[in-house]
Amino acid sequence: MAAVDSGVGTEAGPAHAILLNDRASKWLGIEVLEVANGHVVIAMTLREEMMNGFGSTHGGMIFAFADSAFAMACNPPGGDGDSVTVASGVDINFLTPTHTGQRLTAVATLRQQQGRSGLYDVQVFTGDADSPTVVAEFRGRSRTIPKKHPH
Repeated sequence: MAAVDSGVGTEAGPAHAILLNDRASKWLGIEVLEVANGHVVIAMTLREEMMNGFGSTHGGMIFAFADSAFAMACNPPGGDGDSVTVASGVDINFLTPTHTGQRLTAVATLRQQQGRSGLYDVQVFTGDADSPTVVAEFRGRSRTIPKKHPH
């Protein structure tokens, strides 16, 4: 799928309007590789401060990474002034550990949309496109709600 320029990108690649104020995704070091309505591909490199006491990546870091992909897939790349789509519930399965220095990629895709409710799948993997290793599977349920405007 071709990248969409949302007008908020950088010279490094496409971006997403949701990232303008997303400090958590910035801290994670997330890069947007591909973005379109209902679909996103992002990447990040695991750092030492993301590891748990066992020397593997803290599950919360993998979850946050997948959740960021989910949020970008749920919301239009250029933003929408009237509504936002948020998580109504998620499930994640961790399949194999990861470690400092590994690069993760997440692919988030809309599976079903019925009215204001949606269902999305996010696959997180390491390795290259020719031989990826799936490290987590995330399923998100979304709900579109009116955007709250400051008074």
